[in-house]
Amino acid sequence: MGLPAGHVTEVPGLTRTQQLKALGNGVVPQQAEAALRLLLARIEPATATPSLAA
Repeated sequence: MGLPAGHVTEVPGLTRTQQLKALGNGVVPQQAEAALRLLLARIEPATATPSLAA
């Protein structure tokens, strides 16, 4: 999701905790975008209903 495969996980000698610390908040914008896309996909069909004012 934005980083090349193994960017942190294939660094020799890093524990899982150290890998997560190295990533830090760098993944937050990507996670937020994925969440917003999912939520928007759920509400778009509801907003596409025809108007009764016609």
